[in-house]
Amino acid sequence: MTISRLSLKASAIAVAVAAVAGAALLLARPQPIESAVLGADWECTRTAFVLTSCAPRVREAIPAVETSRKDAIRQTRG
Repeated sequence: MTISRLSLKASAIAVAVAAVAGAALLLARPQPIESAVLGADWECTRTAFVLTSCAPRVREAIPAVETSRKDAIRQTRG
């Protein structure tokens, strides 16, 4: 079975496109960076060495103290 030149050329182009797409995905992945200007309460990321975005750091919520319904209703006499 012979392989034609067209299929070899198409395979080479497909491999090249896949390599470029993979490199683009690796470079475009957001990278965490430190911002001394904003302080420790902010979290910044840089995408593709160009776009930088910052957002306040998410603090973990402190769970509220749960009370039973009996404790929440005032005791009445009678």
